[in-house]
Amino acid sequence: MFRKILIANDGSEGAGRALSAAINLAKEHEAGLHMISVEEMPRFPVSVDEVVEERLDANHRYEPVIARAQAQAQAQGIKLKTHVVPGHAVPTIVDFVERHGFDMLVVGYMGHSALYNRLIAVRRTASSNMHPVMS
Repeated sequence: MFRKILIANDGSEGAGRALSAAINLAKEHEAGLHMISVEEMPRFPVSVDEVVEERLDANHRYEPVIARAQAQAQAQGIKLKTHVVPGHAVPTIVDFVERHGFDMLVVGYMGHSALYNRLIAVRRTASSNMHPVMS
């Protein structure tokens, strides 16, 4: 049913639970599993150096998140391809899904996640081939 699954992971507790669910789905459907972490860029960077510095900091910030996710996937026999992408979370994730042809997006929810709420709003208004939201 699913061939290519994307998990959005910001390192939160909800994202950790979503990763577990995504790993199980990938295993069950023998699907490819990718993980995206979005490094939020400054709204109005002063210089190119500021953007480069932010990007380096974000890469370091996500290293432990990526290491934990890789270990968790590997323990279940799943290969996880990771992506750290600069931008603003919602449009970056939606664009990534569309450009790379994912047929499932898994996002963690903590009860107050602006990312989750904005993605659901985009999902409800966008005309896409993605499957309905699973709870």
